[in-house]
Amino acid sequence: MALAAQDIAFTGSVAELYERLLVPLIFQPYADDLANRVAALASARVLETAAGTGVVTRAMTQRLGARAEITATDLNTAMIEQAKRQLPDKRVQWAQADALKLPYESGTYDAVVCQFGAMFFPDRVAGYKEARRVLKPTGTFLFNVWDRISDNEFADVVTQEVGKLFPSDPPLFLARTPHGYHDLDQIRKDVAAAGYSDIRIESLEAVSRANSARDVAVAYCEGTPLRGEIEARDKTGLGRATDAATKALDKRYGKGPIEAPIKAIIVTAR
Repeated sequence: MALAAQDIAFTGSVAELYERLLVPLIFQPYADDLANRVAALASARVLETAAGTGVVTRAMTQRLGARAEITATDLNTAMIEQAKRQLPDKRVQWAQADALKLPYESGTYDAVVCQFGAMFFPDRVAGYKEARRVLKPTGTFLFNVWDRISDNEFADVVTQEVGKLFPSDPPLFLARTPHGYHDLDQIRKDVAAAGYSDIRIESLEAVSRANSARDVAVAYCEGTPLRGEIEARDKTGLGRATDAATKALDKRYGKGPIEAPIKAIIVTAR
């Protein structure tokens, strides 16, 4: 699936909603996993790309030693500003940077980490090559991507329900981009094409939990670029879409706190 320009539009209130709702909903368990893997490598200098609002950055500061140096970057300045407000740690340097054109010297980092960012790279092999370029010869590239949308129930329910409102042109951001890069053979080929020879790929299941169906609906409809797709089809349709998603989630999972399975793919490359 081709990457649409609006798929990287984390603007306006999206960054705040992303941090408040999506981070605990789906990102935290995988951030903890990546941070544990980085800590096990005993990495001193770490570069994070596509850091978003800093969930992995925060997890790494809790696990890495006092001498660790973390450079956390994202293409989107709104996400970086949201992240900086939440983590005033002297070990972390924040910067706006393109993962495909990193402004750092070659061979300088022990680890490069990227949580759920590779799906947004317009040229994934180029992004992986840049990570390899800035790594030390013994360094490790760690990243994760979402598995297919059918293995991530909340995202699937929201996509299907919002699609019913626009049957001739359903908004497919979630299926197209976050959940559009899950072919294990393709991932391995892309990583190998970037020059890595030691590649390990594994799946990791977790549970997505929310206080209510409404929180899930708002998280996906208003805290991701799905919002832009909905508003492009109907300028006043965001509330209607969020309400429809809420009702569908209520019907499937019930009132009150709800949970559903999520699944991601973890890649370790050296």
